Amino acid sequence: MTKEELLKGTDLFLLDLDGTVYLSDTPIAGVREALQGLRAMGKRLVYLTNNSSRTREEYVEKLTRLGLFGAEDDVYTSAHAAATYLGAHHAGAKVYALATDAVREELRERGVRLTEEAPDVCLLAYDTRLTFAKMKKFNEFLATGATFIATHPDDVCPTDGVPMPDVGSFLALFERSSGRRPDVICGKPFIVMGACIAQKYRVPAARTCMVGDRMHTDIRFGNANGMKALLVLSGETTRESMCNFPDKPDLVLASLAEIL
Repeated sequence: MTKEELLKGTDLFLLDLDGTVYLSDTPIAGVREALQGLRAMGKRLVYLTNNSSRTREEYVEKLTRLGLFGAEDDVYTSAHAAATYLGAHHAGAKVYALATDAVREELRERGVRLTEEAPDVCLLAYDTRLTFAKMKKFNEFLATGATFIATHPDDVCPTDGVPMPDVGSFLALFERSSGRRPDVICGKPFIVMGACIAQKYRVPAARTCMVGDRMHTDIRFGNANGMKALLVLSGETTRESMCNFPDKPDLVLASLAEIL
């Protein structure tokens, strides 16, 4: 697929964050101008992230500070997908959530009924203030049969230096300690988030393009949900390493700056 074909056939661009539009706190060269060009063409831009340690407002603040956020843009996280899934499939359920205080408050605002005792559902988000006491409690609830939902499967979170353990690492821990695997994972590359995106933005999957730097999350997400998939080589994946995955991008660019 050519750039021209992808642009003509896409109304909604889903944009991964780190490695796709910025690296840590530095916008990738030329991406700001590319985003402006897409907006000028009437394209809708939604920043789509698996990272469930921050709220939408925190991401909007960062993207605005970096000059990357437009007035009509939006941010959607795996925590939002989890809240939507809970509302659709576990309405009124009591939920014990491992999440940051800010994300817990965001979950409450989205109608999730949080509890500290006898939950129906255990929700594992990216809690960067995790303690042993919280893990012990979560494990006990899993062992007694609570439904197990995770926001996303990433093993590590990219940071300067050594990557930090992410939700996928804690999924491995809880599997060893409780014998449980999650009943549902909401974020990329799974279809729960794809269904949530379709419901919220009302754009057909065939007119949607996932843009990201990771084959096993971003590109797999696009493939799994019937979307176009644009791989950018400004982050984790190289032209050599992309061959190690079964996932198929529709287009590969050095960075999003090349889209126009």
